[in-house]
Amino acid sequence: MLQEVSGSYTTTTTITAPSGGLQNGVQKLDKAPQYLEADIRPEIKDDIHDPSYQDAEGPPPKLEYVWRNIILMTLLHLGALYGITLVPTCKFYTLLWAYLYYVVSALGITAGAHRLWSHRTYKARLPLRVFLIIANTMAFQNDVYEWARDHRAHHKFSETHADPHNSRRGFFFSHVGWLLVRKHPAVKEKGGLLDMSDLKAEKLVMFQRRYYKPGLLLMCFILPTLVPWYCWGETFLHSLYVATFLRYAVVLNATWLVNSAAHLFGYRPYDKNIESRENILVSLGAVGEGFHNYHHAFPYDYSASEYRWHINLTTFFIDCMAVLGLAYDRKKVSKAAVLSRIKRTGDGSYKSG
Repeated sequence: MLQEVSGSYTTTTTITAPSGGLQNGVQKLDKAPQYLEADIRPEIKDDIHDPSYQDAEGPPPKLEYVWRNIILMTLLHLGALYGITLVPTCKFYTLLWAYLYYVVSALGITAGAHRLWSHRTYKARLPLRVFLIIANTMAFQNDVYEWARDHRAHHKFSETHADPHNSRRGFFFSHVGWLLVRKHPAVKEKGGLLDMSDLKAEKLVMFQRRYYKPGLLLMCFILPTLVPWYCWGETFLHSLYVATFLRYAVVLNATWLVNSAAHLFGYRPYDKNIESRENILVSLGAVGEGFHNYHHAFPYDYSASEYRWHINLTTFFIDCMAVLGLAYDRKKVSKAAVLSRIKRTGDGSYKSG
Protein backbone atom coordinates (compact mmCIF):
# COMPACT_ATOMS: atom_id res chain seq x y z
CA MET A 1 0.00 0.00 0.00
CA LEU A 2 2.81 2.42 0.80
CA GLN A 3 5.92 2.66 -1.28
CA GLU A 4 9.01 4.57 -0.20
CA VAL A 5 11.63 5.85 -2.61
CA SER A 6 14.66 6.50 -0.43
CA GLY A 7 17.54 8.85 -1.03
CA SER A 8 19.88 10.22 1.56
CA TYR A 9 17.55 13.07 2.57
CA THR A 10 14.95 13.13 -0.19
CA THR A 11 12.60 10.34 0.80
CA THR A 12 9.18 10.53 -0.79
CA THR A 13 6.32 8.40 0.51
CA THR A 14 3.71 7.63 -2.14
CA ILE A 15 0.10 6.60 -1.57
CA THR A 16 -0.94 4.13 -4.22
CA ALA A 17 -4.31 2.82 -5.26
CA PRO A 18 -5.36 -0.53 -3.75
CA SER A 19 -4.08 -3.68 -5.42
CA GLY A 20 -6.18 -5.32 -8.09
CA GLY A 21 -6.26 -2.38 -10.49
CA LEU A 22 -8.47 0.67 -10.54
CA GLN A 23 -11.65 -1.16 -11.51
CA ASN A 24 -11.46 -3.62 -8.63
CA GLY A 25 -9.96 -1.14 -6.22
CA VAL A 26 -12.49 1.68 -6.53
CA GLN A 27 -14.95 0.38 -3.96
CA LYS A 28 -12.16 -0.59 -1.58
CA LEU A 29 -10.55 2.87 -1.75
CA ASP A 30 -13.93 4.57 -1.38
CA LYS A 31 -14.59 2.84 1.92
CA ALA A 32 -11.10 3.08 3.36
CA PRO A 33 -9.63 6.58 3.09
CA GLN A 34 -9.08 6.83 6.83
CA TYR A 35 -6.56 4.04 7.12
CA LEU A 36 -4.61 5.35 4.15
CA GLU A 37 -4.05 8.67 5.88
CA ALA A 38 -3.36 6.96 9.18
CA ASP A 39 -0.67 4.83 7.54
CA ILE A 40 1.10 7.65 5.78
CA ARG A 41 0.81 10.20 8.61
CA PRO A 42 0.38 8.45 11.95
CA GLU A 43 1.08 11.74 13.75
CA ILE A 44 -1.88 13.68 12.31
CA LYS A 45 -5.44 12.63 11.43
CA ASP A 46 -7.55 15.63 12.44
CA ASP A 47 -7.33 17.39 9.06
CA ILE A 48 -9.33 14.65 7.30
CA HIS A 49 -12.85 15.67 6.30
CA ASP A 50 -15.60 14.30 8.53
CA PRO A 51 -18.71 13.96 6.31
CA SER A 52 -20.81 12.80 9.29
CA TYR A 53 -20.72 16.24 10.91
CA GLN A 54 -23.80 18.36 10.21
CA ASP A 55 -24.78 21.80 11.45
CA ALA A 56 -27.26 21.90 14.30
CA GLU A 57 -30.75 23.02 13.35
CA GLY A 58 -32.00 26.42 14.38
CA PRO A 59 -31.24 30.06 13.63
CA PRO A 60 -27.59 31.13 13.52
CA PRO A 61 -26.30 33.15 16.48
CA LYS A 62 -26.25 36.93 16.21
CA LEU A 63 -23.06 38.36 14.74
CA GLU A 64 -20.76 40.02 17.26
CA TYR A 65 -18.49 42.53 15.57
CA VAL A 66 -14.88 42.85 16.69
CA TRP A 67 -14.48 46.59 16.25
CA ARG A 68 -10.76 46.57 16.98
CA ASN A 69 -10.17 44.24 14.03
CA ILE A 70 -12.53 46.22 11.79
CA ILE A 71 -10.74 49.49 12.53
CA LEU A 72 -7.23 48.04 12.15
CA MET A 73 -8.10 46.19 8.92
CA THR A 74 -9.66 49.35 7.49
CA LEU A 75 -6.61 51.44 8.37
CA LEU A 76 -4.27 48.82 6.88
CA HIS A 77 -6.09 48.78 3.56
CA LEU A 78 -6.33 52.57 3.43
CA GLY A 79 -2.57 52.65 4.00
CA ALA A 80 -2.09 50.05 1.25
CA LEU A 81 -4.19 52.10 -1.18
CA TYR A 82 -2.03 55.13 -0.45
CA GLY A 83 1.02 52.91 -0.91
CA ILE A 84 -0.13 52.11 -4.46
CA THR A 85 0.07 55.81 -5.33
CA LEU A 86 3.67 55.87 -4.08
CA VAL A 87 4.84 52.86 -6.10
CA PRO A 88 5.87 54.88 -9.21
CA THR A 89 8.21 57.04 -7.12
CA CYS A 90 9.75 54.18 -5.12
CA LYS A 91 13.38 53.27 -5.53
CA PHE A 92 13.99 50.00 -7.37
CA TYR A 93 15.57 48.37 -4.32
CA THR A 94 12.49 49.19 -2.24
CA LEU A 95 10.23 47.44 -4.73
CA LEU A 96 12.60 44.46 -4.87
CA TRP A 97 12.75 44.37 -1.07
CA ALA A 98 8.93 44.45 -0.81
CA TYR A 99 8.60 41.64 -3.38
CA LEU A 100 11.19 39.40 -1.69
CA TYR A 101 9.59 40.07 1.69
CA TYR A 102 6.23 39.08 0.17
CA VAL A 103 7.60 35.82 -1.22
CA VAL A 104 9.41 34.83 1.98
CA SER A 105 6.45 35.66 4.22
CA ALA A 106 4.12 33.78 1.85
CA LEU A 107 6.38 30.71 2.11
CA GLY A 108 6.11 31.03 5.89
CA ILE A 109 2.39 30.39 5.45
CA THR A 110 2.36 27.90 2.58
CA ALA A 111 5.47 25.79 3.20
CA GLY A 112 5.41 26.41 6.95
CA ALA A 113 2.07 26.84 8.70
CA HIS A 114 0.17 25.01 5.97
CA ARG A 115 2.04 22.09 4.49
CA LEU A 116 4.53 21.40 7.30
CA TRP A 117 2.72 22.18 10.56
CA SER A 118 -0.99 21.91 9.68
CA HIS A 119 -0.84 18.82 7.46
CA ARG A 120 2.55 17.22 8.26
CA THR A 121 3.04 16.49 4.55
CA TYR A 122 6.82 16.50 4.91
CA LYS A 123 9.47 16.76 7.61
CA ALA A 124 11.96 19.60 8.05
CA ARG A 125 15.28 19.79 9.83
CA LEU A 126 15.93 22.50 12.42
CA PRO A 127 17.50 25.16 10.13
CA LEU A 128 14.51 24.99 7.78
CA ARG A 129 12.02 25.04 10.66
CA VAL A 130 13.73 28.13 12.09
CA PHE A 131 13.59 29.86 8.70
CA LEU A 132 9.90 28.98 8.27
CA ILE A 133 8.93 30.13 11.77
CA ILE A 134 10.63 33.48 11.10
CA ALA A 135 8.98 33.76 7.68
CA ASN A 136 5.63 32.88 9.23
CA THR A 137 6.05 35.65 11.81
CA MET A 138 6.82 38.06 8.96
CA ALA A 139 3.43 37.18 7.44
CA PHE A 140 1.45 38.03 10.64
CA GLN A 141 -1.53 35.71 10.13
CA ASN A 142 -1.69 34.39 13.70
CA ASP A 143 0.95 32.13 15.19
CA VAL A 144 1.49 28.67 13.73
CA TYR A 145 -0.42 26.90 16.49
CA GLU A 146 -3.59 28.97 16.07
CA TRP A 147 -3.29 28.98 12.26
CA ALA A 148 -2.96 25.18 12.16
CA ARG A 149 -5.85 24.66 14.59
CA ASP A 150 -8.18 26.80 12.46
CA HIS A 151 -6.97 25.15 9.27
CA ARG A 152 -7.45 21.62 10.54
CA ALA A 153 -10.98 22.59 11.60
CA HIS A 154 -11.50 24.04 8.10
CA HIS A 155 -10.62 20.69 6.53
CA LYS A 156 -12.42 18.44 9.00
CA PHE A 157 -15.65 20.46 9.10
CA SER A 158 -15.46 22.17 5.72
CA GLU A 159 -18.48 24.27 4.66
CA THR A 160 -20.21 24.00 8.04
CA HIS A 161 -20.48 26.44 10.94
CA ALA A 162 -17.51 24.67 12.54
CA ASP A 163 -15.39 25.82 9.57
CA PRO A 164 -13.80 29.16 10.65
CA HIS A 165 -14.22 30.66 7.17
CA ASN A 166 -17.26 28.77 5.92
CA SER A 167 -17.63 29.73 2.23
CA ARG A 168 -21.37 29.06 2.35
CA ARG A 169 -21.68 32.31 4.27
CA GLY A 170 -20.54 34.22 1.17
CA PHE A 171 -17.42 35.57 -0.47
CA PHE A 172 -16.85 38.48 1.91
CA PHE A 173 -17.21 36.34 5.03
CA SER A 174 -14.85 33.61 3.81
CA HIS A 175 -12.36 36.20 2.54
CA VAL A 176 -12.05 38.57 5.50
CA GLY A 177 -15.36 38.84 7.33
CA TRP A 178 -14.61 35.85 9.54
CA LEU A 179 -11.77 37.88 11.08
CA LEU A 180 -14.07 40.81 11.84
CA VAL A 181 -16.64 38.93 13.95
CA ARG A 182 -16.56 36.57 16.91
CA LYS A 183 -16.10 32.93 16.01
CA HIS A 184 -19.21 30.82 15.65
CA PRO A 185 -19.74 28.68 18.81
CA ALA A 186 -19.28 25.54 16.68
CA VAL A 187 -15.79 26.69 15.66
CA LYS A 188 -14.79 27.06 19.29
CA GLU A 189 -16.39 23.78 20.31
CA LYS A 190 -15.02 21.59 17.52
CA GLY A 191 -11.69 23.38 17.27
CA GLY A 192 -11.11 22.80 20.97
CA LEU A 193 -11.52 19.05 20.47
CA LEU A 194 -8.88 18.70 17.76
CA ASP A 195 -5.70 16.82 18.58
CA MET A 196 -2.95 19.44 18.61
CA SER A 197 -0.49 17.40 20.66
CA ASP A 198 2.06 17.33 17.84
CA LEU A 199 2.36 21.12 17.84
CA LYS A 200 2.23 21.42 21.63
CA ALA A 201 5.25 19.14 21.72
CA GLU A 202 7.21 21.24 19.24
CA LYS A 203 9.32 23.75 21.17
CA LEU A 204 9.87 26.09 18.22
CA VAL A 205 6.13 26.46 17.60
CA MET A 206 5.46 27.07 21.29
CA PHE A 207 8.33 29.58 21.46
CA GLN A 208 6.80 31.55 18.60
CA ARG A 209 3.38 31.45 20.29
CA ARG A 210 4.84 32.72 23.57
CA TYR A 211 6.64 35.69 21.99
CA TYR A 212 4.37 36.27 19.01
CA LYS A 213 3.36 39.90 19.67
CA PRO A 214 6.87 41.37 19.89
CA GLY A 215 7.96 39.04 17.09
CA LEU A 216 5.30 40.21 14.64
CA LEU A 217 5.90 43.89 15.49
CA LEU A 218 9.57 43.44 14.65
CA MET A 219 9.28 41.17 11.61
CA CYS A 220 6.09 42.42 9.96
CA PHE A 221 6.28 46.17 10.63
CA ILE A 222 9.56 47.49 12.04
CA LEU A 223 12.14 45.58 9.98
CA PRO A 224 10.54 46.00 6.54
CA THR A 225 10.18 49.74 7.19
CA LEU A 226 13.64 50.42 8.60
CA VAL A 227 15.71 48.49 6.04
CA PRO A 228 14.83 50.59 2.95
CA TRP A 229 14.93 53.81 4.98
CA TYR A 230 18.32 53.10 6.54
CA CYS A 231 20.13 50.99 3.93
CA TRP A 232 19.52 52.86 0.67
CA GLY A 233 17.97 56.16 1.71
CA GLU A 234 14.35 55.49 0.80
CA THR A 235 11.90 58.00 2.29
CA PHE A 236 10.15 56.93 5.47
CA LEU A 237 6.72 57.29 3.81
CA HIS A 238 7.68 55.02 0.91
CA SER A 239 9.22 52.50 3.28
CA LEU A 240 6.17 52.43 5.55
CA TYR A 241 3.34 52.53 3.01
CA VAL A 242 4.86 50.40 0.24
CA ALA A 243 7.32 47.96 1.82
CA THR A 244 5.16 47.44 4.90
CA PHE A 245 1.46 48.29 4.52
CA LEU A 246 1.02 47.50 0.82
CA ARG A 247 3.19 44.39 0.98
CA TYR A 248 1.38 43.10 4.08
CA ALA A 249 -2.08 43.74 2.58
CA VAL A 250 -1.13 41.89 -0.62
CA VAL A 251 0.10 38.86 1.35
CA LEU A 252 -3.09 38.82 3.40
CA ASN A 253 -5.44 39.04 0.44
CA ALA A 254 -3.51 36.46 -1.59
CA THR A 255 -3.87 34.04 1.31
CA TRP A 256 -7.54 34.90 1.90
CA LEU A 257 -8.37 34.18 -1.75
CA VAL A 258 -7.61 30.52 -1.03
CA ASN A 259 -10.48 30.58 1.48
CA SER A 260 -12.87 32.59 -0.70
CA ALA A 261 -12.25 32.46 -4.46
CA ALA A 262 -10.82 28.93 -4.41
CA HIS A 263 -14.02 27.72 -2.72
CA LEU A 264 -16.39 29.54 -5.06
CA PHE A 265 -14.84 29.83 -8.55
CA GLY A 266 -13.19 27.13 -10.62
CA TYR A 267 -13.33 23.45 -11.50
CA ARG A 268 -13.74 20.37 -9.33
CA PRO A 269 -12.01 17.62 -11.33
CA TYR A 270 -11.07 15.49 -8.31
CA ASP A 271 -14.22 15.65 -6.19
CA LYS A 272 -17.41 17.42 -7.24
CA ASN A 273 -18.95 16.71 -3.83
CA ILE A 274 -16.79 19.30 -2.05
CA GLU A 275 -16.80 23.06 -2.58
CA SER A 276 -13.04 23.65 -2.97
CA ARG A 277 -11.95 24.31 -6.55
CA GLU A 278 -8.97 24.57 -8.88
CA ASN A 279 -8.20 28.25 -9.43
CA ILE A 280 -5.02 29.14 -11.33
CA LEU A 281 -5.17 32.86 -10.53
CA VAL A 282 -5.25 32.07 -6.81
CA SER A 283 -2.26 29.79 -7.25
CA LEU A 284 -0.29 32.61 -8.87
CA GLY A 285 -0.91 34.94 -5.94
CA ALA A 286 -0.65 32.36 -3.17
CA VAL A 287 2.58 30.75 -4.51
CA GLY A 288 0.96 27.43 -5.36
CA GLU A 289 -2.11 27.06 -3.14
CA GLY A 290 -4.81 27.43 -5.78
CA PHE A 291 -5.13 23.74 -6.70
CA HIS A 292 -7.67 23.56 -3.95
CA ASN A 293 -9.99 20.80 -5.08
CA TYR A 294 -6.99 18.50 -5.21
CA HIS A 295 -5.75 19.71 -1.84
CA HIS A 296 -9.04 19.02 -0.07
CA ALA A 297 -9.25 15.62 -1.78
CA PHE A 298 -5.66 14.77 -0.77
CA PRO A 299 -4.61 17.03 2.15
CA TYR A 300 -1.66 14.73 2.92
CA ASP A 301 0.13 15.50 -0.39
CA TYR A 302 3.12 17.81 0.20
CA SER A 303 2.68 19.44 -3.22
CA ALA A 304 -1.01 20.37 -2.66
CA SER A 305 -1.29 19.69 -6.39
CA GLU A 306 -1.02 16.83 -8.83
CA TYR A 307 1.48 18.73 -10.97
CA ARG A 308 4.23 19.63 -8.47
CA TRP A 309 6.14 22.65 -9.90
CA HIS A 310 3.38 23.88 -12.24
CA ILE A 311 2.48 27.38 -10.90
CA ASN A 312 3.62 26.11 -7.51
CA LEU A 313 6.58 27.99 -6.07
CA THR A 314 6.02 26.37 -2.67
CA THR A 315 6.57 22.86 -4.01
CA PHE A 316 9.67 24.05 -5.86
CA PHE A 317 10.97 25.54 -2.61
CA ILE A 318 10.34 22.34 -0.63
CA ASP A 319 12.04 20.24 -3.33
CA CYS A 320 15.05 22.57 -3.27
CA MET A 321 15.21 22.17 0.50
CA ALA A 322 15.09 18.40 -0.01
CA VAL A 323 18.09 18.58 -2.35
CA LEU A 324 19.94 20.46 0.40
CA GLY A 325 18.95 17.79 2.91
CA LEU A 326 16.72 20.14 4.92
CA ALA A 327 13.36 18.60 3.90
CA TYR A 328 12.58 14.90 3.71
CA ASP A 329 9.81 12.29 3.84
CA ARG A 330 7.64 14.22 1.39
CA LYS A 331 4.22 12.60 1.04
CA LYS A 332 2.92 12.26 -2.54
CA VAL A 333 -0.24 10.63 -3.88
CA SER A 334 0.31 8.23 -6.77
CA LYS A 335 -1.23 8.74 -10.20
CA ALA A 336 -3.27 5.55 -9.74
CA ALA A 337 -4.85 6.83 -6.52
CA VAL A 338 -5.63 10.18 -8.16
CA LEU A 339 -7.29 8.54 -11.16
CA SER A 340 -9.27 6.27 -8.88
CA ARG A 341 -10.62 9.29 -6.97
CA ILE A 342 -11.44 11.12 -10.22
CA LYS A 343 -13.36 8.12 -11.54
CA ARG A 344 -15.52 8.03 -8.42
CA THR A 345 -16.08 11.69 -7.64
CA GLY A 346 -14.69 13.98 -10.37
CA ASP A 347 -16.84 16.43 -12.34
CA GLY A 348 -15.48 15.33 -15.73
CA SER A 349 -13.25 18.39 -16.29
CA TYR A 350 -9.99 16.55 -15.54
CA LYS A 351 -7.21 16.77 -18.10
CA SER A 352 -4.23 14.50 -17.64
CA GLY A 353 -0.90 16.19 -17.01
